[in-house]
Formats: sequence, C-alpha cells, structure tokens
Amino acid sequence: MNAIFDREILAKPTLRYLVYAVFALLISVIHGTVLKYVAVGYVTPDLLLIFVVWVAVSEGQFVGTVAGFLSGLLFDVVSKDVLGTNALAKTVAGFIAGYFFKEGFNAQIIGSYRFILIVAVAAFVHNLLYFFFYVQPMEVTFISFFTVYGVATTLYTTVVAVFPMLYVNRRRDI
Repeated sequence: MNAIFDREILAKPTLRYLVYAVFALLISVIHGTVLKYVAVGYVTPDLLLIFVVWVAVSEGQFVGTVAGFLSGLLFDVVSKDVLGTNALAKTVAGFIAGYFFKEGFNAQIIGSYRFILIVAVAAFVHNLLYFFFYVQPMEVTFISFFTVYGVATTLYTTVVAVFPMLYVNRRRDI
C-alpha cells in the first residue's frame, strides 16, 4: 500500500492513517460481499489480516496492534459476528507481526518471502485464538474444527498474501 501513495501522503501520519482506515473499510466490505465467490468450501482468505500485517510491518508494533484491534472490531460489526472475537485475534496478530518491523525496510520485508512467513505466523495465531472462542458453543472438538477451518484458512490467507508481496516486489524493482 505504501507504494501506492505518493511521498506527500506518506510524510503526513494523519493522512496515512486515514487512508489505512478507508482501506480497512473497503476490505471489510469486499470480505463480506465478494469473497464468498472465491470460497473453497466455507473457507475464505482473511484480507483484513493481510492488511493488519502490512500495517504492522510498515508502521511498527504499536500501530499494528491498534490497526488489528480497530479493523477486527470493524469486521465484527460489519459481519455481525460475535463482538470482540475478531478484534482480539487481529490485535494479537498485529502485535506479533509488529515484531518484524524494521525502520526503513518495509518495502524489502513486504516484497520478499519474509512477508509470506509473517502472514503465515500471524494467521496461525489469529485463527487459533479466533476459532478457540468460536467453537465453544458447538458440539465439535476444537482440534478437529481448527484442523479443518483454522489450518485451511491460514494456508488460503498465506497464498493470497503472495499477491501484495509480488506487487511490492515489482514496484521496488521499477
């Protein structure tokens, strides 16, 4: 995303955070309307999680954690899910992804295989937390439910994260 903006917007944190908020809102709407057409079974990639990892790697741990909380809360409201489950899971994912922040190296990290690995780790932790709370009222064991949905969602999200990685990699080479 940072490659999309010109240098003037990047220099102003208020405008940059406003653009992040607009992206989070658009991704939430896309997730709720369009992703059902690319679902494999009932599994869809978590685009908001990729966005949270992007923000955490670009801006740092604190901003990634806040972005995770706000985007998770937004998605909970938009999707009419149990309020707070996505917020908690994405907050922890943003916190973990923020460990990989290095000042001035965000394009190198996002444009390489490291971004895929960060998304995979963050998605695994996110899904572990999310499905732990999600499966409680069900009559299915946590292990079987997480294996079917959590691991599949982690893999699908990781595969989709290849696209922003390739985009940044190409922009960096230009």
